[in-house]
Amino acid sequence: MSTEQPAEAPKEQPVKVFAEAVYECVRCGTRTTQEELGKLPEVKCICGYRVFRKARPAVVKQIKAV
Repeated sequence: MSTEQPAEAPKEQPVKVFAEAVYECVRCGTRTTQEELGKLPEVKCICGYRVFRKARPAVVKQIKAV
C-alpha cells in the first residue's frame, strides 16, 4: 500500500456573471467602479465628496407587454 495522497485539482476562480457596477460622484460627475472604490482607505471622490450614485447603463431594456 502506498501512502501517497491524490493530487488536488486546482481551485477554479468564480465566474462573474454580472457586469461591474459603475458609480458617479454627485458633485463633479466622475465615474468610478466598485473595485476602484474598494482599493481606497475610505469611500471618497477625487474632489473630496463622499456621495455617490449608481450610474444607469446606456442601454435601455425594453420588455414586451403581457
